[in-house]
Amino acid sequence: MTARAPQFCSMAWAGRPVAIEHQWIEAGPSNGPLLVFLHEGLGSVSMWRDFPSRLCERLGWQGLVYSRPGYGQSTPRPLDEPLPPDFLERQALEVLPALLQALGVDGTRRPLWLLGHSDGGSIALIHAAHHTDSVAGLVVLAPHIMVEDVSVASIAQAREAYQTTDLRERLARHHRDPDSAFWGWNDVWLSPAFRDWSIEAMLPALTCPVLAVQGQDDEYGTLQQVFGIAAAAPHTTVEVFASCGHSPHKDQTERLLDLVTTFTGASSPNHANI
Repeated sequence: MTARAPQFCSMAWAGRPVAIEHQWIEAGPSNGPLLVFLHEGLGSVSMWRDFPSRLCERLGWQGLVYSRPGYGQSTPRPLDEPLPPDFLERQALEVLPALLQALGVDGTRRPLWLLGHSDGGSIALIHAAHHTDSVAGLVVLAPHIMVEDVSVASIAQAREAYQTTDLRERLARHHRDPDSAFWGWNDVWLSPAFRDWSIEAMLPALTCPVLAVQGQDDEYGTLQQVFGIAAAAPHTTVEVFASCGHSPHKDQTERLLDLVTTFTGASSPNHANI
């Protein structure tokens, strides 16, 4: 077993101390590549299941999985504090750097790769565009670079499901405060202030190799999301999975494991500063 039990790291963010749930995967040397996993809008450490461990074992890399504030067992978001429209930018440019610093991770001294799903894919793209000296590569699964009508419609359906089905109970298995996790995500995505959100202008700043994967049947976005990345950052490889929805790591696990293994090997995990 390469995955340690989840731990907690205390750090200051948004004017208060927060505890961040995180898990190390010891599948590679401590001075080798590190793969950081960034979860979806309703994700957490536990919701990744065994995918991070399986991938890191295939790669022979260390892994770091964490739950953002408000998710998993990390400090919940106060219910009277809605997420701001720039919440993804704040996660990418404030929370992730603070966590890496608190854990002693220096991407200029070892290869740092980011793997993000959905909102986590957006966070990975934003972080890499602003930290070109420390990110060696990206794998983004069903990322968002803009808000589309299909995204808003599906998130509105999720609201209905949370209020009328057992979705809250299912999320409670993974989140210390499921209301904090759900309403923070749902309210901001459905807010008029978020409708014009876009990170397209940031994408030309990306300098590392990018693997962008999306399901043909993704209910939360069209393929313009991944092809938009490729149009702005030519060193992007796009892979579209047929018969696949919003979660390629769950819908087609083996294919994705093979693809990421091949991509990272071809891109070379070695870093210029090593």
